[in-house]
Amino acid sequence: MSQPPLCSLAGDDFSIEDLAAFTPAAYVRDNMLGLAALVLSLVSLVLILPALGVNSSGVLLAADILTLLAVGAGFLDYRRKAAFYHELRGLLASLRQARVLPALVAEPAFLEGQIAYGTAARISSLAAAETDKLQEDAAAYRRYIELWIHETKTPIAAIKLMLANEPSTQSAKIARELERIEAQVDQALYYARSTSVERDYAIREMSLGEAAREACKRNTRFLIERGALPTFNIPETMTVLADEPWLVFILGQVVVNAAKYGATSIEFTAREEESGTPRGRTVLEVRDNGCGIPAADVPRVFERGFTGQVGRAHGSATGMGLYLVASLCASMGLHVGLASEEGTGTRVILTFPHDRTRKELYGA
Repeated sequence: MSQPPLCSLAGDDFSIEDLAAFTPAAYVRDNMLGLAALVLSLVSLVLILPALGVNSSGVLLAADILTLLAVGAGFLDYRRKAAFYHELRGLLASLRQARVLPALVAEPAFLEGQIAYGTAARISSLAAAETDKLQEDAAAYRRYIELWIHETKTPIAAIKLMLANEPSTQSAKIARELERIEAQVDQALYYARSTSVERDYAIREMSLGEAAREACKRNTRFLIERGALPTFNIPETMTVLADEPWLVFILGQVVVNAAKYGATSIEFTAREEESGTPRGRTVLEVRDNGCGIPAADVPRVFERGFTGQVGRAHGSATGMGLYLVASLCASMGLHVGLASEEGTGTRVILTFPHDRTRKELYGA
């Protein structure tokens, strides 16, 4: 999943309209001192030349020549500066990374422009170094989190084994709490992977039905406790192009959400659309009969940390499950959508393109 640039000039806090425009009026205002000097020179000519014996025609000619020279010099100066500043303004309007600015604009020949260009180049260099350092720190932190997660899984597995070997009245309850811990650990792992620019997944042909059943199997205890029964209407031979561990995790998040919010029925249905065409795709629909989502919350369900009215009412929502679903789907070039009606249930729809070269048609 690609990360947004850390040094974007066209961000929420900056508008190109906030930048002063280099217009003729602005140029004139900025050179009022020069204009005052020109007026003073003209007045001096009018007063001094007649005293030196120059007639009125000579005075007028000298004033005209001085005015033409001053206006011509000002016009040429404005033209060369305007070309640089207009180009710079146009680049800033579409710029997304500060580090590329010096490479996109030529260094001007006038002093103020050279100072501005040098300043921008230095800032870009510092921004690039800072961004690289932040990315290195983020990568190191991610590696630590992944290592911590893998190390944490070892004692969880050991405790599960001990519970299986020494069953008691408390074993089932302890096992359930362990599953909850393991689910949160897995969620942390996939969140770390979703924020990485590296490819942590491999797109391969896989059985869609097996992935759906494995997602439910991993959450069997939770589904039983909640009284949620999954059913599968997926042809045995149906395959999709995806990363299997990621897809199982995605479907696991969907079924856990459904069971958490009152679903007693979770139905998996798959179909092919426009097969044999460039837009051919497999569509998986996961439908539940849970409490549903208020219409006002539906557009935001894939936002990070958004819990909504239903999540706040249940008190245990983190707002990360569906966010990870959307992030991982975007990384794999899949499309995910959600439709829900309060009091009726929710439908989560995953779209798998048949032609992986057309990823842009389906990626979020």
